[in-house]
Amino acid sequence: MSWRNPRRNLFLCAALDLAGLLGLLALFAIYQSRPLAPQMGWVAFTALAYLGLGWLFGSYTVLRWRRLPLRAVIQRVLITGLAMVVAVAVARLLVNPPELIWLVHRSTQAQWLLPLLLWSLLVRGLLRRGVLLPEQAQCLLVGADADVQPVLEAWRRTPPRQPLRRLALEQALEASPPLVLAVAPSLRQDPRHRQLLEQLESRDPREVNLTTPLTLLERQLERLPPELVPDPWLNYDDLPWNNLFSLQRQLKRVADVLVAAVLLVLSSPLMLLAAVLIWLEDRGPVVYMQQRSGWLGRRFVVFKLRTMGVAPANAPACWTVPGDERITRVGLWLRRLRLDELPQLLQVLSGDMSLIGPRPERPELEEELEARIPHYRKRHWMRPGLSGWAQVCAPYASSVEDVELKLSYDLYYLKHFSTWLDLVILFRTIKTVLKGGGL
Repeated sequence: MSWRNPRRNLFLCAALDLAGLLGLLALFAIYQSRPLAPQMGWVAFTALAYLGLGWLFGSYTVLRWRRLPLRAVIQRVLITGLAMVVAVAVARLLVNPPELIWLVHRSTQAQWLLPLLLWSLLVRGLLRRGVLLPEQAQCLLVGADADVQPVLEAWRRTPPRQPLRRLALEQALEASPPLVLAVAPSLRQDPRHRQLLEQLESRDPREVNLTTPLTLLERQLERLPPELVPDPWLNYDDLPWNNLFSLQRQLKRVADVLVAAVLLVLSSPLMLLAAVLIWLEDRGPVVYMQQRSGWLGRRFVVFKLRTMGVAPANAPACWTVPGDERITRVGLWLRRLRLDELPQLLQVLSGDMSLIGPRPERPELEEELEARIPHYRKRHWMRPGLSGWAQVCAPYASSVEDVELKLSYDLYYLKHFSTWLDLVILFRTIKTVLKGGGL
Protein backbone atom coordinates (compact mmCIF):
# COMPACT_ATOMS: atom_id res chain seq x y z
CA MET A 1 0.00 0.00 0.00
CA SER A 2 1.22 3.51 -0.83
CA TRP A 3 0.56 4.85 2.67
CA ARG A 4 3.33 2.68 4.14
CA ASN A 5 6.15 4.16 2.07
CA PRO A 6 6.40 7.60 3.76
CA ARG A 7 6.65 5.87 7.15
CA ARG A 8 9.66 3.80 6.17
CA ASN A 9 12.03 6.32 7.75
CA LEU A 10 10.05 6.38 10.98
CA PHE A 11 10.09 2.59 11.39
CA LEU A 12 13.78 2.40 10.49
CA CYS A 13 14.61 5.18 12.96
CA ALA A 14 12.63 3.47 15.73
CA ALA A 15 14.34 0.13 15.01
CA LEU A 16 17.79 1.75 15.14
CA ASP A 17 16.88 3.57 18.36
CA LEU A 18 15.83 0.26 19.87
CA ALA A 19 19.00 -1.48 18.65
CA GLY A 20 21.12 1.30 20.14
CA LEU A 21 19.32 1.10 23.48
CA LEU A 22 19.65 -2.67 23.79
CA GLY A 23 23.22 -2.67 22.52
CA LEU A 24 24.35 0.03 24.94
CA LEU A 25 22.66 -1.71 27.87
CA ALA A 26 24.39 -4.97 26.98
CA LEU A 27 27.80 -3.29 26.62
CA PHE A 28 27.34 -1.41 29.86
CA ALA A 29 26.43 -4.62 31.68
CA ILE A 30 29.60 -6.25 30.37
CA TYR A 31 31.63 -3.18 31.41
CA GLN A 32 30.15 -3.30 34.92
CA SER A 33 30.58 -7.11 35.09
CA ARG A 34 26.95 -7.49 36.15
CA PRO A 35 24.30 -9.88 34.82
CA LEU A 36 21.64 -8.38 32.54
CA ALA A 37 19.38 -11.45 32.29
CA PRO A 38 17.62 -10.95 35.68
CA GLN A 39 16.64 -7.43 34.60
CA MET A 40 15.11 -8.26 31.22
CA GLY A 41 11.63 -7.27 32.42
CA TRP A 42 12.86 -3.78 33.18
CA VAL A 43 14.78 -3.67 29.91
CA ALA A 44 11.62 -4.55 27.96
CA PHE A 45 9.61 -1.90 29.81
CA THR A 46 12.31 0.70 29.25
CA ALA A 47 12.45 -0.07 25.52
CA LEU A 48 8.67 0.31 25.15
CA ALA A 49 8.65 3.51 27.20
CA TYR A 50 11.60 4.91 25.25
CA LEU A 51 9.95 4.34 21.88
CA GLY A 52 6.45 5.28 23.04
CA LEU A 53 7.43 8.51 24.77
CA GLY A 54 9.75 9.44 21.94
CA TRP A 55 6.85 9.01 19.51
CA LEU A 56 4.50 10.99 21.76
CA PHE A 57 6.92 13.88 22.28
CA GLY A 58 7.78 14.07 18.59
CA SER A 59 11.34 12.75 18.42
CA TYR A 60 10.57 11.16 15.03
CA THR A 61 8.99 14.18 13.33
CA VAL A 62 12.51 15.51 12.71
CA LEU A 63 12.66 13.05 9.81
CA ARG A 64 10.09 15.10 7.87
CA TRP A 65 12.09 18.33 7.92
CA ARG A 66 14.09 19.48 4.92
CA ARG A 67 16.80 21.03 7.09
CA LEU A 68 18.19 20.11 10.49
CA PRO A 69 19.10 23.40 12.25
CA LEU A 70 21.10 23.33 15.47
CA ARG A 71 18.09 24.45 17.51
CA ALA A 72 16.06 21.53 16.18
CA VAL A 73 18.89 19.11 16.93
CA ILE A 74 19.09 20.30 20.54
CA GLN A 75 15.32 20.12 20.87
CA ARG A 76 15.14 16.54 19.61
CA VAL A 77 18.05 15.43 21.77
CA LEU A 78 16.33 16.88 24.84
CA ILE A 79 13.10 15.11 23.90
CA THR A 80 14.93 11.81 23.56
CA GLY A 81 16.63 12.35 26.91
CA LEU A 82 13.31 13.25 28.55
CA ALA A 83 11.71 10.06 27.28
CA MET A 84 14.58 8.02 28.71
CA VAL A 85 14.53 9.82 32.07
CA VAL A 86 10.77 9.26 32.42
CA ALA A 87 11.25 5.57 31.67
CA VAL A 88 13.98 5.31 34.31
CA ALA A 89 11.91 7.22 36.87
CA VAL A 90 8.89 4.96 36.38
CA ALA A 91 11.10 1.88 36.68
CA ARG A 92 12.46 3.13 40.00
CA LEU A 93 8.92 3.62 41.31
CA LEU A 94 7.72 0.18 40.23
CA VAL A 95 10.63 -1.86 41.54
CA ASN A 96 10.94 -2.48 45.28
CA PRO A 97 13.64 -2.24 46.45
CA PRO A 98 15.11 -0.08 43.62
CA GLU A 99 18.58 -1.50 44.29
CA LEU A 100 17.50 -4.62 42.40
CA ILE A 101 17.94 -2.65 39.17
CA TRP A 102 21.51 -1.39 39.20
CA LEU A 103 21.11 0.25 35.78
CA VAL A 104 18.84 2.96 37.18
CA HIS A 105 21.19 4.09 39.93
CA ARG A 106 21.96 7.81 39.71
CA SER A 107 25.67 7.04 39.57
CA THR A 108 25.29 4.96 36.41
CA GLN A 109 22.41 6.62 34.49
CA ALA A 110 24.54 9.33 32.86
CA GLN A 111 27.16 6.82 31.76
CA TRP A 112 24.77 5.11 29.34
CA LEU A 113 22.20 7.89 28.77
CA LEU A 114 24.78 10.18 27.14
CA PRO A 115 25.95 7.58 24.57
CA LEU A 116 22.28 6.81 23.86
CA LEU A 117 21.57 10.48 23.10
CA LEU A 118 24.58 10.64 20.80
CA TRP A 119 23.47 7.46 19.03
CA SER A 120 19.96 8.92 18.57
CA LEU A 121 21.43 12.08 17.06
CA LEU A 122 23.72 10.08 14.77
CA VAL A 123 20.82 7.96 13.47
CA ARG A 124 18.76 11.04 12.62
CA GLY A 125 21.67 12.75 10.93
CA LEU A 126 22.42 9.72 8.76
CA LEU A 127 18.77 9.33 7.82
CA ARG A 128 18.52 12.98 6.83
CA ARG A 129 21.59 12.64 4.61
CA GLY A 130 20.20 9.50 2.98
CA VAL A 131 23.11 7.32 4.08
CA LEU A 132 20.91 4.57 5.54
CA LEU A 133 18.34 4.54 2.73
CA PRO A 134 18.44 4.43 -1.08
CA GLU A 135 18.65 7.76 -2.84
CA GLN A 136 15.33 9.58 -2.84
CA ALA A 137 13.81 10.20 -6.26
CA GLN A 138 13.27 13.77 -7.47
CA CYS A 139 9.65 14.77 -7.99
CA LEU A 140 9.21 16.58 -11.32
CA LEU A 141 6.06 18.03 -12.87
CA VAL A 142 5.52 18.54 -16.61
CA GLY A 143 2.54 20.23 -18.22
CA ALA A 144 0.81 23.43 -19.26
CA ASP A 145 0.04 26.20 -16.74
CA ALA A 146 -3.63 25.27 -16.49
CA ASP A 147 -2.70 21.69 -15.59
CA VAL A 148 0.16 22.25 -13.18
CA GLN A 149 -0.97 25.30 -11.20
CA PRO A 150 -3.65 23.41 -9.19
CA VAL A 151 -1.07 20.69 -8.48
CA LEU A 152 1.51 23.20 -7.26
CA GLU A 153 -1.11 24.92 -5.13
CA ALA A 154 -2.09 21.61 -3.50
CA TRP A 155 1.59 20.85 -2.91
CA ARG A 156 2.11 24.23 -1.20
CA ARG A 157 -0.99 23.85 0.94
CA THR A 158 0.13 20.57 2.48
CA PRO A 159 3.62 20.34 4.04
CA PRO A 160 5.35 18.09 1.48
CA ARG A 161 7.92 15.45 2.31
CA GLN A 162 10.12 16.62 -0.53
CA PRO A 163 10.20 19.51 -3.05
CA LEU A 164 8.36 19.48 -6.36
CA ARG A 165 9.98 21.08 -9.40
CA ARG A 166 8.31 22.03 -12.65
CA LEU A 167 10.29 21.37 -15.82
CA ALA A 168 9.78 21.24 -19.55
CA LEU A 169 9.62 17.75 -21.02
CA GLU A 170 12.95 18.26 -22.80
CA GLN A 171 14.61 19.20 -19.49
CA ALA A 172 13.20 16.11 -17.81
CA LEU A 173 15.11 13.95 -20.29
CA GLU A 174 18.37 15.47 -19.02
CA ALA A 175 17.57 15.29 -15.27
CA SER A 176 19.59 12.91 -13.13
CA PRO A 177 17.77 9.76 -12.04
CA PRO A 178 16.03 8.46 -10.01
CA LEU A 179 12.99 10.52 -11.04
CA VAL A 180 9.27 10.53 -10.37
CA LEU A 181 7.90 12.35 -13.41
CA ALA A 182 4.27 13.50 -13.28
CA VAL A 183 3.03 14.23 -16.81
CA ALA A 184 -0.24 16.12 -17.26
CA PRO A 185 -2.86 14.17 -19.30
CA SER A 186 -3.15 16.98 -21.88
CA LEU A 187 0.57 16.65 -22.61
CA ARG A 188 0.22 12.93 -23.29
CA GLN A 189 -2.49 13.65 -25.85
CA ASP A 190 -0.29 16.10 -27.78
CA PRO A 191 1.34 14.32 -30.79
CA ARG A 192 4.33 16.67 -30.62
CA HIS A 193 5.48 15.11 -27.35
CA ARG A 194 4.82 11.48 -28.20
CA GLN A 195 8.40 10.70 -29.18
CA LEU A 196 9.88 12.29 -26.03
CA LEU A 197 7.42 10.40 -23.83
CA GLU A 198 8.32 7.14 -25.55
CA GLN A 199 11.99 7.79 -24.77
CA LEU A 200 11.15 8.25 -21.11
CA GLU A 201 8.90 5.19 -21.01
CA SER A 202 11.69 3.06 -22.50
CA ARG A 203 14.06 3.83 -19.61
CA ASP A 204 14.51 1.59 -16.59
CA PRO A 205 11.50 2.03 -14.24
CA ARG A 206 13.97 2.22 -11.35
CA GLU A 207 15.41 5.37 -12.94
CA VAL A 208 12.26 7.06 -14.25
CA ASN A 209 8.79 6.45 -12.86
CA LEU A 210 6.14 8.04 -15.09
CA THR A 211 2.89 8.89 -13.36
CA THR A 212 0.05 11.41 -13.36
CA PRO A 213 -0.10 14.58 -11.20
CA LEU A 214 -3.05 13.19 -9.24
CA THR A 215 -1.21 9.94 -8.47
CA LEU A 216 1.85 11.92 -7.42
CA LEU A 217 -0.21 13.94 -4.95
CA GLU A 218 -1.90 10.78 -3.75
CA ARG A 219 1.43 9.10 -2.97
CA GLN A 220 3.34 12.07 -1.58
CA LEU A 221 0.62 14.03 0.24
CA GLU A 222 -1.71 11.10 1.04
CA ARG A 223 -4.76 13.02 -0.09
CA LEU A 224 -6.83 13.47 -3.25
CA PRO A 225 -7.70 17.14 -3.96
CA PRO A 226 -11.35 17.07 -5.12
CA GLU A 227 -10.79 19.72 -7.81
CA LEU A 228 -8.28 17.39 -9.52
CA VAL A 229 -10.33 14.20 -9.24
CA PRO A 230 -12.11 13.42 -12.55
CA ASP A 231 -15.89 13.25 -12.58
CA PRO A 232 -16.29 9.55 -13.43
CA TRP A 233 -14.27 8.48 -10.39
CA LEU A 234 -14.86 5.49 -8.12
CA ASN A 235 -18.49 4.42 -8.27
CA TYR A 236 -20.12 3.31 -5.02
CA ASP A 237 -20.79 -0.19 -6.33
CA ASP A 238 -17.10 -0.61 -7.26
CA LEU A 239 -15.81 -0.18 -3.71
CA PRO A 240 -14.17 -3.48 -2.64
CA TRP A 241 -15.38 -3.21 0.97
CA ASN A 242 -18.97 -2.48 -0.10
CA ASN A 243 -19.59 -6.20 -0.56
CA LEU A 244 -21.90 -7.61 2.11
CA PHE A 245 -19.40 -10.39 2.84
CA SER A 246 -16.28 -8.19 2.89
CA LEU A 247 -13.98 -9.50 5.63
CA GLN A 248 -12.50 -6.06 6.35
CA ARG A 249 -15.98 -4.58 6.63
CA GLN A 250 -17.02 -7.25 9.12
CA LEU A 251 -13.81 -6.82 11.14
CA LYS A 252 -14.37 -3.07 11.25
CA ARG A 253 -17.88 -3.48 12.65
CA VAL A 254 -16.80 -6.05 15.25
CA ALA A 255 -13.94 -3.78 16.34
CA ASP A 256 -16.34 -0.82 16.55
CA VAL A 257 -18.69 -2.65 18.91
CA LEU A 258 -16.00 -4.17 21.14
CA VAL A 259 -13.84 -1.06 21.44
CA ALA A 260 -16.81 1.29 21.90
CA ALA A 261 -18.25 -0.90 24.66
CA VAL A 262 -14.92 -1.02 26.51
CA LEU A 263 -14.34 2.72 26.12
CA LEU A 264 -17.85 3.49 27.40
CA VAL A 265 -17.20 1.50 30.58
CA LEU A 266 -13.71 2.96 31.14
CA SER A 267 -14.70 6.55 30.36
CA SER A 268 -17.91 6.63 32.42
CA PRO A 269 -16.20 8.24 35.46
CA LEU A 270 -14.63 10.87 33.20
CA MET A 271 -17.96 11.68 31.57
CA LEU A 272 -19.64 11.93 34.97
CA LEU A 273 -16.93 14.32 36.22
CA ALA A 274 -17.16 16.38 33.03
CA ALA A 275 -20.95 16.54 33.34
CA VAL A 276 -20.68 17.90 36.89
CA LEU A 277 -18.14 20.54 35.84
CA ILE A 278 -20.29 21.62 32.86
CA TRP A 279 -23.33 22.04 35.08
CA LEU A 280 -21.44 23.90 37.79
CA GLU A 281 -20.03 26.43 35.33
CA ASP A 282 -23.33 27.86 34.03
CA ARG A 283 -26.10 25.54 35.31
CA GLY A 284 -26.98 24.72 31.70
CA PRO A 285 -27.70 21.38 30.04
CA VAL A 286 -24.88 18.86 30.08
CA VAL A 287 -25.53 17.00 26.81
CA TYR A 288 -25.78 18.72 23.44
CA MET A 289 -27.85 17.08 20.70
CA GLN A 290 -27.54 17.94 17.04
CA GLN A 291 -28.62 16.53 13.69
CA ARG A 292 -25.83 15.30 11.44
CA SER A 293 -25.59 13.61 8.03
CA GLY A 294 -24.51 10.00 8.15
CA TRP A 295 -24.10 7.03 5.85
CA LEU A 296 -25.57 7.79 2.38
CA GLY A 297 -26.76 11.16 3.70
CA ARG A 298 -29.21 9.71 6.24
CA ARG A 299 -29.75 12.05 9.17
CA PHE A 300 -29.24 11.01 12.78
CA VAL A 301 -28.91 12.71 16.15
CA VAL A 302 -25.42 12.98 17.59
CA PHE A 303 -24.71 13.41 21.31
CA LYS A 304 -21.86 15.52 22.70
CA LEU A 305 -20.91 16.96 26.04
CA ARG A 306 -21.76 20.66 25.79
CA THR A 307 -18.66 22.83 25.33
CA MET A 308 -20.30 26.15 24.40
CA GLY A 309 -22.69 28.53 26.03
CA VAL A 310 -26.39 27.78 25.61
CA ALA A 311 -27.48 29.16 22.23
CA PRO A 312 -31.03 30.30 21.30
CA ALA A 313 -33.16 27.67 19.58
CA ASN A 314 -33.30 29.72 16.36
CA ALA A 315 -29.55 30.46 16.20
CA PRO A 316 -28.19 29.94 12.67
CA ALA A 317 -25.55 27.28 11.99
CA CYS A 318 -22.01 28.70 11.85
CA TRP A 319 -18.44 27.46 11.86
CA THR A 320 -16.46 26.95 15.04
CA VAL A 321 -13.13 28.78 14.79
CA PRO A 322 -9.99 28.67 16.99
CA GLY A 323 -10.47 30.98 19.96
CA ASP A 324 -14.26 30.96 19.52
CA GLU A 325 -15.77 33.07 22.31
CA ARG A 326 -18.75 30.73 22.60
CA ILE A 327 -16.53 27.97 24.04
CA THR A 328 -16.70 27.78 27.83
CA ARG A 329 -13.68 27.31 30.11
CA VAL A 330 -14.60 23.70 30.85
CA GLY A 331 -15.49 23.16 27.20
CA LEU A 332 -12.06 24.32 26.09
CA TRP A 333 -10.36 21.50 27.99
CA LEU A 334 -12.97 18.98 26.92
CA ARG A 335 -12.29 19.90 23.30
CA ARG A 336 -8.51 19.76 23.70
CA LEU A 337 -8.72 16.25 25.15
CA ARG A 338 -11.66 15.34 22.86
CA LEU A 339 -13.66 14.18 25.85
CA ASP A 340 -16.73 15.95 24.49
CA GLU A 341 -16.93 13.26 21.80
CA LEU A 342 -17.23 10.33 24.24
CA PRO A 343 -21.09 10.18 24.24
CA GLN A 344 -20.88 9.43 20.50
CA LEU A 345 -19.72 5.94 21.45
CA LEU A 346 -23.46 5.26 21.80
CA GLN A 347 -23.87 6.09 18.10
CA VAL A 348 -21.02 3.70 17.32
CA LEU A 349 -22.82 0.89 19.16
CA SER A 350 -26.09 1.66 17.37
CA GLY A 351 -24.38 1.60 13.96
CA ASP A 352 -24.98 5.25 13.05
CA MET A 353 -21.25 5.91 13.35
CA SER A 354 -17.94 4.09 13.29
CA LEU A 355 -14.78 4.64 15.31
CA ILE A 356 -12.90 5.62 12.13
CA GLY A 357 -14.44 7.49 9.22
CA PRO A 358 -15.28 10.98 7.91
CA ARG A 359 -16.64 13.32 10.56
CA PRO A 360 -20.41 13.88 10.26
CA GLU A 361 -21.40 17.40 9.22
CA ARG A 362 -24.51 19.46 9.89
CA PRO A 363 -27.08 19.09 7.05
CA GLU A 364 -27.76 22.85 6.92
CA LEU A 365 -24.09 23.52 6.16
CA GLU A 366 -23.80 20.79 3.57
CA GLU A 367 -26.03 22.44 1.00
CA GLU A 368 -23.40 25.13 0.39
CA LEU A 369 -20.55 22.61 0.59
CA GLU A 370 -22.10 20.33 -2.04
CA ALA A 371 -22.60 23.29 -4.38
CA ARG A 372 -19.02 24.55 -4.06
CA ILE A 373 -16.91 21.41 -3.61
CA PRO A 374 -16.87 18.62 -6.23
CA HIS A 375 -17.27 15.02 -5.02
CA TYR A 376 -18.46 16.16 -1.59
CA ARG A 377 -21.27 13.59 -1.47
CA LYS A 378 -18.76 10.74 -1.78
CA ARG A 379 -17.74 11.19 1.86
CA HIS A 380 -21.17 9.76 2.75
CA TRP A 381 -20.23 6.43 1.19
CA MET A 382 -18.80 5.35 4.53
CA ARG A 383 -20.22 5.60 8.02
CA PRO A 384 -19.04 8.78 9.78
CA GLY A 385 -16.46 8.30 12.51
CA LEU A 386 -15.31 9.64 15.85
CA SER A 387 -11.92 10.16 14.24
CA GLY A 388 -10.65 9.84 10.70
CA TRP A 389 -7.80 10.41 8.27
CA ALA A 390 -8.89 14.03 7.79
CA GLN A 391 -9.08 14.62 11.56
CA VAL A 392 -5.50 13.49 12.21
CA CYS A 393 -3.99 15.12 9.10
CA ALA A 394 -5.78 18.45 8.69
CA PRO A 395 -6.63 21.36 11.01
CA TYR A 396 -10.11 22.00 12.34
CA ALA A 397 -12.47 23.07 9.54
CA SER A 398 -13.68 26.65 9.98
CA SER A 399 -14.35 27.58 6.33
CA VAL A 400 -15.29 26.08 2.97
CA GLU A 401 -11.59 25.97 2.03
CA ASP A 402 -10.80 23.98 5.17
CA VAL A 403 -13.62 21.55 4.40
CA GLU A 404 -12.24 21.10 0.89
CA LEU A 405 -8.84 20.22 2.36
CA LYS A 406 -10.38 17.72 4.76
CA LEU A 407 -12.45 16.22 1.95
CA SER A 408 -9.23 15.48 0.06
CA TYR A 409 -8.15 13.28 2.99
CA ASP A 410 -11.60 11.68 3.19
CA LEU A 411 -11.40 10.75 -0.50
CA TYR A 412 -7.97 9.20 0.10
CA TYR A 413 -9.37 7.17 2.99
CA LEU A 414 -12.33 6.13 0.86
CA LYS A 415 -10.01 4.74 -1.79
CA HIS A 416 -7.37 3.23 0.52
CA PHE A 417 -9.53 1.99 3.37
CA SER A 418 -7.91 -0.92 5.19
CA THR A 419 -7.52 -2.31 8.69
CA TRP A 420 -3.90 -1.15 8.75
CA LEU A 421 -4.80 2.42 7.83
CA ASP A 422 -7.43 2.39 10.57
CA LEU A 423 -4.70 1.38 13.05
CA VAL A 424 -2.51 4.29 11.89
CA ILE A 425 -5.43 6.68 12.43
CA LEU A 426 -6.13 5.16 15.85
CA PHE A 427 -2.56 5.66 17.06
CA ARG A 428 -2.40 9.20 15.72
CA THR A 429 -5.71 9.96 17.45
CA ILE A 430 -4.33 8.65 20.75
CA LYS A 431 -1.30 10.90 20.31
CA THR A 432 -3.52 13.94 19.67
CA VAL A 433 -5.61 13.19 22.77
CA LEU A 434 -2.58 12.66 25.02
CA LYS A 435 -1.03 15.92 23.82
CA GLY A 436 -4.30 17.85 24.16
CA GLY A 437 -4.25 18.80 20.48
CA GLY A 438 -7.99 19.08 19.86
CA LEU A 439 -9.79 22.39 19.24
